[in-house]
Amino acid sequence: MISPRLETSPVMRPLDPVTAKQRTAYGLAFFVLFVALWSWATFGGHVSKTFLANPLTMVQEGFELLTRHGFLFDIGMTVWRVVGGFALAAVIAVPLGVLMGAYKPIEAFLEPFVSFARYLPASAFIPLLILWAGIGELQKLLVIFIGSVFQVILMVAVTVGATRRDLVEAAYTLGASDRGIIRCVLLPSSAPEIAEILRLVLGWAWTYVIVAELIGSSSGIGHMITDSQALLNTGQIIFGIIVIGLIGLVSDFLFKAFNAWLFPWKLA
Repeated sequence: MISPRLETSPVMRPLDPVTAKQRTAYGLAFFVLFVALWSWATFGGHVSKTFLANPLTMVQEGFELLTRHGFLFDIGMTVWRVVGGFALAAVIAVPLGVLMGAYKPIEAFLEPFVSFARYLPASAFIPLLILWAGIGELQKLLVIFIGSVFQVILMVAVTVGATRRDLVEAAYTLGASDRGIIRCVLLPSSAPEIAEILRLVLGWAWTYVIVAELIGSSSGIGHMITDSQALLNTGQIIFGIIVIGLIGLVSDFLFKAFNAWLFPWKLA
C-alpha cells in the first residue's frame, strides 16, 4: 500500500512573495551576519590587521577622515562626477536608443558598432583621455560617459523595439503619423523600462568613477582609497568602499521610488 503524501509547510516556496517587514529583516540579517564574521576574523586574530582592519578601527578611521581630512569634499566630488558623466550619457544614449528601436535602418547602421563598443572596458580609454582632455574633471566625466553610454543605447533600443506591434497598427489605423507613433505609442509604452534601465546603469557608473579617480586625481573617494593603500591603512580603504555602497544604495532607492511615482501602473 502506498502511503499518502505528507503535507508539509516549507519555509520557502518558489516565487512566493515576502512582506516588506520580512524583506527588511532578511536584509538586515545578512549585514549582521557579515559584520559578525568580519569581527570573528579580525578580533579573533585569524586575519592580520595589516591586511584587514577590524570594524571598530574602520569606524575610528572613518570618523577621522570626516572630521580631520575633509572627506566630505571627496564624497561630493565623486557624486558630482557620477551624476555629471551619467547625465551626459543618458542625454545622448536615450534618443539614439529610441531611434534605433523605432527605425530598423538606423539600427542596422549603428547596432554593430554599439555592440562592439559596449564590450570595451572604460579603463582602457584612460591613457587616451588623459592625452586628449588632461587629468581634470572632463577626463573623469568621459570615463563614466564611455562606460555608460553604449550600454544604455543598446538596452533602450531593445526595449523600444519590443513594443507590441498591435498597438502600433492600431495607432496607424486611427491616423497617427510616424512621428506620432514614436511620441504616442513607443515612448509611453517603453518609458517605465527605460527608467529602470537608467537606474541599473547608474549603479554601473559608480564602478567607473573609482577607476577614473585612481589615476591623476587629487580628490574623490578613489583618490582617498589610493592614498590609504600606499599607507596600508585598510580601515580607511574599507570605510571608503562602504561609503560608496551606502551612497549607491540610497541613490538606487531614490531612483526606484521616483520611477514608482512616475509610472504607478507598473506596480500592478
